[in-house]
Amino acid sequence: MPVEPDKLPDDQDPAKSAMPSAVLFICGQNSIRSPIAEALARSLLPSTVYIASAGVEKGEPDHFVDEILEEIGLNRLSAQPRTFEELEDHYFDLIITLSPKAHHMALELTRTTSVHVEYWPTPDPTLVRGRRTQILDAYRDVRNNLKRHIEERFKQTS
Repeated sequence: MPVEPDKLPDDQDPAKSAMPSAVLFICGQNSIRSPIAEALARSLLPSTVYIASAGVEKGEPDHFVDEILEEIGLNRLSAQPRTFEELEDHYFDLIITLSPKAHHMALELTRTTSVHVEYWPTPDPTLVRGRRTQILDAYRDVRNNLKRHIEERFKQTS
């Protein structure tokens, strides 16, 4: 039975089968989710892939991000959150959005270009209340889920 063009398996989908040359992760404020994804992607993908992160708005650095990245031997790559407009380069062949607001912005920015946009819904760990360990566990869950997504998304070509 033939496969419909828009229903190709991931290993036959041209947008998913080739390693992109430039990947952007976008979340709401570039404080938590996208910096974590950027650090993980830089550690997991070939060094030939340009990787950056940005936010719809500019947030504040989150010390829990540094803590959960240090647990696995990584560091945040940019000390200060930044918006898409503040990026040095705006050419990306893959944009991965991590929040609904970021996804909407990415679709608006790319509607006249051939940039591939993927949405990876990722919960905001700042919404978790409780003891410090409970909050850190929420950040770890975000980190671990993003790592799993990155490994699965790029496994055919990494």
